[in-house]
Amino acid sequence: MSPGRPVPTGLAVALVAAALVPAALAVAGSVFLWLALALDAAVLLLCAFDFLSAPRASDVEVRRSVEPVLSSGTANPVRLELSSRGPRPVRGQVRDEVPPGMEVRGHQQPFSLSPDSPHATVSYALTPPARGDLRLGDVHLRLLGPLGLCARQVRIPAAQTVKVYPDLTALTREALALAMASDAPAERTLRRSAEGREFESLREYRTGDDYRTVDWKASARRARTMVRVYQPERNQPVLLLLDCGRHMAGRVDGRRKLDHAVDAALRLAKVSLDAGDMVGVLAFASDVRAYLPPRKGHEHLRLLTEALYRAEAALEESDYGRAYDFAFARSSRRSLVVLFTDLVDPDASGTLLARTLALRPRHLPVVASLLDPDLQAAATAIPASEQDAYARQAAARLEEDYLRTALTLRDSGALVVRAPAKGFGAAAVNTYLHVKSRGLL
Repeated sequence: MSPGRPVPTGLAVALVAAALVPAALAVAGSVFLWLALALDAAVLLLCAFDFLSAPRASDVEVRRSVEPVLSSGTANPVRLELSSRGPRPVRGQVRDEVPPGMEVRGHQQPFSLSPDSPHATVSYALTPPARGDLRLGDVHLRLLGPLGLCARQVRIPAAQTVKVYPDLTALTREALALAMASDAPAERTLRRSAEGREFESLREYRTGDDYRTVDWKASARRARTMVRVYQPERNQPVLLLLDCGRHMAGRVDGRRKLDHAVDAALRLAKVSLDAGDMVGVLAFASDVRAYLPPRKGHEHLRLLTEALYRAEAALEESDYGRAYDFAFARSSRRSLVVLFTDLVDPDASGTLLARTLALRPRHLPVVASLLDPDLQAAATAIPASEQDAYARQAAARLEEDYLRTALTLRDSGALVVRAPAKGFGAAAVNTYLHVKSRGLL
């Protein structure tokens, strides 16, 4: 192991600076010059002695404790556990090596070990901005000498790679909130009894109930009017298609469009699985990047996350036809097909329209796209220059193309979702709940 390199401390620098005083007085006599040289030589000797006396890397054991899977966009705890291997005290600083672009707090901190307290733990928070593999580097130690004039800078091998998934805790919180809302008495009272197709229970008639839901046999047996309550069907396939082409490489609110789409898809998958439906996913660009057929169960959510956490937007055209052919070559059962893509490009929208509308009436397609606030603002801004006028015209044309495409989809029986980044996942979930409650699938 390398012996490390010397790093003078602030105290050593202050002593060298003090030697400048007699050096400045050297014009008055040579004795001051010799005094300055003597002070500098003494500081250098003391620094050399301090470096040689400083603890070595073999005197300290460092272990990083971090979860194998982190959540993007949230603060993840990381701990550095230090232990002394020798009888003498060890003081210094520890710094963990994190990739550039990470939001990190407290990854460099002082520590102190002694025979009475040979263990210490340094904790810090790491916030990855995006999904994928995250490589943490080595741990760097700056071990102080006994005089505090010089430290030994050493590197402890500790490189490791962890996975960064979308924030699954947010998925759990959102699903729990929806479950609590659906179980609330007020919500159940306001729900129309004709919603869904599967019989759930009987209850007493209330003003406003549809007469077609009255169960006359049950009413006769109980001597009061009873109505049937229906619930959305279970075990229905939900297929999530994620466009990983060049249109999803742009950024909205500081993140790539594909990152927002993955988050929204996993939120929708979580809610659908909790509702008892089967969820599948297909990521594609010019060819299919990942595919999982529709399955049920909470374990399937982990598999869906595993399939999508490395999804990247490629600078190539997306082949919607190949994606649809691949997905439905294995199953023709009626499904809710949710396509996360971008409808701004009119050339790509033409192919998307033809293949998506071909799914009707066998399947129910939903096209979900992000609302770009910058594009919308540019389309309505008052131009201050000739260049601004051209920008407004281009943005307005893109908005008109989107509205035309969305209108064609709706007129043909497809559903269209467009929402800003912060509400994109909620909009996709609300569309799914609307489909289920109305029995559209």
